[in-house]
Amino acid sequence: MTHVLLEPKSSPSAVDDGIEAARNALIALQKPDGHWVFELEADATIPAEYVLLRHYLAEPVDTVLEAKIAAYLRRIQGDHGGWPLVHDGAFDMSASVKAYFALKIIGEPVDAPHMARARSAIRARGGASRSNVFTRMMLALFGFITWRAIPVMPVEIMLLPRWFPFHLDKVSYWSRTVIVPLLVLQALKPRARNPKGVGIEELFLEPPRTIGLAPKAPQQKVTWFWFFRGVDAALRFGAPMFPKRLRQGAIDRALAWVTERLNGQDGLGAIFPAMANSVMMFDALGYPEHHPLRSIARKSIDRLLVVHEHEAYCQPCVSPIWDTSLACHSLLEVGGEPAVAQASRGLEWLVPKQVLDVKGDWIARRPDVPPGGWAFQYANPHYPDVDDTAVVVMAMDRAQRSSAQCDFRAAIAAGREWILGMQSKNGAWGAFDADNEYYYLNNIPFADHGALLDPPTEDVTARWCRSTRARPRLLR
Repeated sequence: MTHVLLEPKSSPSAVDDGIEAARNALIALQKPDGHWVFELEADATIPAEYVLLRHYLAEPVDTVLEAKIAAYLRRIQGDHGGWPLVHDGAFDMSASVKAYFALKIIGEPVDAPHMARARSAIRARGGASRSNVFTRMMLALFGFITWRAIPVMPVEIMLLPRWFPFHLDKVSYWSRTVIVPLLVLQALKPRARNPKGVGIEELFLEPPRTIGLAPKAPQQKVTWFWFFRGVDAALRFGAPMFPKRLRQGAIDRALAWVTERLNGQDGLGAIFPAMANSVMMFDALGYPEHHPLRSIARKSIDRLLVVHEHEAYCQPCVSPIWDTSLACHSLLEVGGEPAVAQASRGLEWLVPKQVLDVKGDWIARRPDVPPGGWAFQYANPHYPDVDDTAVVVMAMDRAQRSSAQCDFRAAIAAGREWILGMQSKNGAWGAFDADNEYYYLNNIPFADHGALLDPPTEDVTARWCRSTRARPRLLR
């Protein structure tokens, strides 16, 4: 056996110098009130949808902003001609259709090389009819395809009892907040204003208005899929005969549900898709632009914009709780008075962000558990999550043990109690709900994206177990 001695690439002093430089850089990025928040970049879908929303509503065109978003979309276009869901990832049909449409509606010439490459890539993979259900919904709202191509989701879902096989409590928080305003949109079937009259017929291989429902998604099971396709056919036939009073009552219930969770300037669910859908819902219901509910919903979206000198994009959400707690962990790990002092400031900023006064949607499965979690965003009181709460509790406990000047005991206790109460029956944890394991619902036609549920997962569970293994007293 040959032994090879590898020389270290860096001396201990060089490593220490690097740690010190990184510590100083992280402290320099801290906000004046003690927290950290960094850009949260996703894929082309969100900035494209932002542009399309503005044209859907016929808002005044911001040519400078649109030019920057167009530059961003051009830069992240893949070598395959389309747009991926991850950096340098595979072609994604829905992201590509939306990005192409956004660029075209901004005013990019259709014969420009990047537009021709995108169009060719989309058509080579079956055309825009291969898009997922949420993209199809957008295509229907703009009038490119008919509502026959969209799975029926009657707004009367809002009136179903909890024991029914489909209920909002049985899907994830992100699905819930996105679906409820969509139910109203599907009931009213509004039409995008689209003042420029831009269309994307060239992305289809067939006449767009002849398109029917999408085929089974790869993750869906054949038997369940065809069962739910039969349910869809029955609803398509019967829904028009539902009493008008029943429909109006369901719309009112959906409106009340959204209004309760509107979340001020942080938006419905504090995630872009739900926020955008809420604005379109208010618009479809006839709320004028200056109405307080529609106005704050619309303003919440612009708070997600990241605008640089030459490019701009829209974030899916913001991440101050996550960013701050991880930054505090890093500084506590480095140690030393400057690092610990700034970590303490960050943790003090986190204390009032703990949700102690709102019993969110999670009470459907855990009605007796007192609130005590943290959300991902600045404010999202109906939807704290186990992941963020575990990381915050770990950081606070770490600071508590290392400094007599820190007193996070009450926050730690409340967070610990909430997390323990959110444990699922199988022993693991999901992110936002307990026992969210209605896997058959992944086979409904509306779930072709495969992300309808919030089941217990290894990573969320491991986050909490790691903290309790390192700090057994957190279990007491």
